[in-house]
Amino acid sequence: MQSLRHCNWCWQWMNHLKQQTHSGRKCLYSSSARRSVLRQDVSKLPKHRFPIAKPSDTRLYVWGLAATGALGMQTSLKKQAHVHTDFVQHPSRLSFAESHSVTDATAGYGFSIYAVKDTKGACLWGTGINTDGQLGFQKAPGEHKKPIELLIYPAPIDLSGPTEGKEQGQIKQVSAGRAHVLALANDGSVFAFGNNAYGQCGRRIVPDEDYFRNPVVNRINPDTAEDRVCLVECGQDHSLLLTEAGRVFSCGWSDDGQAGQGRYGLIDKVGPAEGDIKGEKIVKVSSSCDTVLAVNDKGELFGWGNSEYGQLGPVAEDNPQINVPSHLPFAKHCGKIVDVAAAGSYCLILNENGDVFSWGYGILGFGPEVQHRPTPTLIPPTLFGRNAFNPNVRVIALSCGITHSAAINDQHDLYMWGHNRHACLGLGHKNDQFFPLKVALNAQVVKVSCGVDHTIALCKAFV
Repeated sequence: MQSLRHCNWCWQWMNHLKQQTHSGRKCLYSSSARRSVLRQDVSKLPKHRFPIAKPSDTRLYVWGLAATGALGMQTSLKKQAHVHTDFVQHPSRLSFAESHSVTDATAGYGFSIYAVKDTKGACLWGTGINTDGQLGFQKAPGEHKKPIELLIYPAPIDLSGPTEGKEQGQIKQVSAGRAHVLALANDGSVFAFGNNAYGQCGRRIVPDEDYFRNPVVNRINPDTAEDRVCLVECGQDHSLLLTEAGRVFSCGWSDDGQAGQGRYGLIDKVGPAEGDIKGEKIVKVSSSCDTVLAVNDKGELFGWGNSEYGQLGPVAEDNPQINVPSHLPFAKHCGKIVDVAAAGSYCLILNENGDVFSWGYGILGFGPEVQHRPTPTLIPPTLFGRNAFNPNVRVIALSCGITHSAAINDQHDLYMWGHNRHACLGLGHKNDQFFPLKVALNAQVVKVSCGVDHTIALCKAFV
């Protein structure tokens, strides 16, 4: 009886729904359910907005040998000691740059230096090997005064208040050699610290000086009157200063003539390098080892220092150690030169058309069969991204370490080649690269600095 009553109730309800449908009336129950599903309030839906980088935001990518702490990626000593952290094969984003506005970076021999725009705290930071005080005096927390020989994460470098005022205290450019550092302030002051055994810090050589426990920051003031220093460059154990008027000053180890002051030996006093560049306006100097290249505002090439592998061409046929800057006419066919890079046994130049030329001995970028070129030879532009789809691509900047090279094109892509010591090329392996190959980087490369076994790229975000 109950089942019969239930069936009658269902039958009556269905008839009621049919009558409403035939009469043009809508079922309130079904229509409200349909509206809740299909007619969502779009204004109440959650929206995810991706952050947009500011024009001033910078990113740092590092790769290569990490065992020295030069990459500054680890914050744990326990993780740093693991074997699998000895080197990094791919460019890795450095977290330090996320909380600091990095304006410049340089890679030394097992250490790295960063210039930071900071009006309150330290404007110079460093990580890696500190056995010669190239990172300043670094002490672990606690009562003991024992300094630290190796840092695994960037730490502030105390310049002992050498300048006063916010503007003067900012460092705009840094350069690192084997164990010394040059830092250029906005007011043209140059600060040198680290190893001074060859006079590369521009101060008197002190026999048996303990650079590690008693680091000294020397303020270099070359006799330039109103002509301020605008660029600093560290060779292996020598220093070069370029002024706004285009004059070059130097100091340090000059056994191969790399100081360019017309004499050999150790030079601990900053003096002018003249020779053929006297009266010329030099716009760029480069030296990563003991050969120096310079270019003037007319795009002409000059060089001095070591030429054992033909880096200086015919001018060094009778003497492979040139201690006076000399004009290098064998590069005339390259056109107007705008950038130079001097490695350990080879050299690179860039002309105004964005073409790259190399010569000397080593991995020059022409494949595994070519190890020597006596004169500047064009590296095929297609290897830097120029092709039928991008016919106007050109290289805009060069850099090199002792045995590996880098080039940045106007698309802000990075290309590297050379000896892949401890994966310093960032190509995902440790094999040597015999021609330029693009490095996978998730940012626009602005500057690259090549150390002896690691590399730093200063970049901007895509968006």
